[in-house]
Amino acid sequence: MNYLLSLVSLSLLLFTCGSNTQTYPLNADYTVLENVWLIDVATGKINKCHVVVGDRIIDRILPAGHPVDWGAGTVIPCEGKYLLPGLTEMHAHIPAAAWDDSLVKETLFLYLSNGITTIRGMLGNPVHLPLREKADQGLILSPRIVTSSPSLNGTTVRTPEEAREKVTAYANAGYDFLKLHPGIRLHVFDTLVQAAREAGIPFAGHVSNLVGIRHALESGYQTVDHVDGFLEGLVPESVGVNPIENGFFGYNFTGVADTSKISELAALSKANGVWVVPTQALFDRWFSPIPASKLASEPEMRYMHPETIQAWIASKNNLTTGEAYDPEQWQRYNKIRHQLIKALHEQGQGLLLGSDAPQVFNVPGFSIHHELQGMLDAGLSPLEALQIGTLHPAAFFNGNFGEIKTGKSADLILVEKNPLEDLKYLRHPAGVMVRGTWLDGKTIEEELAAIANKYASQEKE
Repeated sequence: MNYLLSLVSLSLLLFTCGSNTQTYPLNADYTVLENVWLIDVATGKINKCHVVVGDRIIDRILPAGHPVDWGAGTVIPCEGKYLLPGLTEMHAHIPAAAWDDSLVKETLFLYLSNGITTIRGMLGNPVHLPLREKADQGLILSPRIVTSSPSLNGTTVRTPEEAREKVTAYANAGYDFLKLHPGIRLHVFDTLVQAAREAGIPFAGHVSNLVGIRHALESGYQTVDHVDGFLEGLVPESVGVNPIENGFFGYNFTGVADTSKISELAALSKANGVWVVPTQALFDRWFSPIPASKLASEPEMRYMHPETIQAWIASKNNLTTGEAYDPEQWQRYNKIRHQLIKALHEQGQGLLLGSDAPQVFNVPGFSIHHELQGMLDAGLSPLEALQIGTLHPAAFFNGNFGEIKTGKSADLILVEKNPLEDLKYLRHPAGVMVRGTWLDGKTIEEELAAIANKYASQEKE
């Protein structure tokens, strides 16, 4: 035992001790993030390290100490800065255009500029299949892409035969999972589920009113997004509501929801292994009483086309300015959502970070910060909020990312201050690395400025 301890001590001594510069020769293909505070998102512990990246992965992590001669490797000085794994946006949207379309490039960059290095596209299109492959091969600058099929809903799958046909076709085409939207009738849904099992393709998304949350969970959704169907599931059968009169994600049933049923639904999600993607930012922005004009004036809106902003203003006003909308009822409704989110985190299968972008006043990349705040509002700690965007997606996908460890994918965010103290420090990163490709803060700001200038000029036309 003493002999082994001596060897370990000697190994550390060779690197960390002595007054002279240590030599650690690397070739030009390597990048070193030197003297950085590394955040372990599993424990919240922080250690000062050198993180060496090569061939798109984290090659090694060394304790910081005396100066090092890294040979021909590229060195990024990180003194005083903090490093954490790249985030995953589990409810993203990608324009339905070819990989080299300017809007596609802009959208992917907006995600990257906010440290999002993996996205799950939630409205698939055939053009997303080659896009996914180009991103995977590093041929384009992009987050890692997981893509759904085109929408399966009450219009596209009206019969069991249509459901089976489309499920088989989408599985054969190579989509990662099926995207479900509302309006699917119960018997059609059951055929869809059976066909998906036979084809070996998972399904995720919305819960149709005639399916209901309990049947949906028992049928094995991969994820339920938006916490869809859960509030409706809190309504006692004795109330006798019409399920198709639920309003915006159950808003109309706020007054008859029995919150004592929350634990039961959370336990059911766990028993069936169903994760939940809250997209709380959608409800805090599109469906909240915050005036559309205030949201439209936020700085991040400059990265969207002026016509998009006008459409968002109209959409929000149509949803929240009629007689059927009551700000006080929204407060009660949102409180129930927070209770559901907290219970699904603590008692359910778990949460996955997703904001639904681009969507009304949810700008790609930037909306993830609103989602993180939503998780804090629901009672999660900063570390827990980070975990649902790093560790949880990695577990969900069984992916080699989500932590800063040797052999993991080099997906990293460098920030100026400790985000565990305030998640707002994740905004304006000092740098982002996506599978070994480094984007420094200046490059990010220059590209964002170019996007903003493009849309500013269009607004003047």
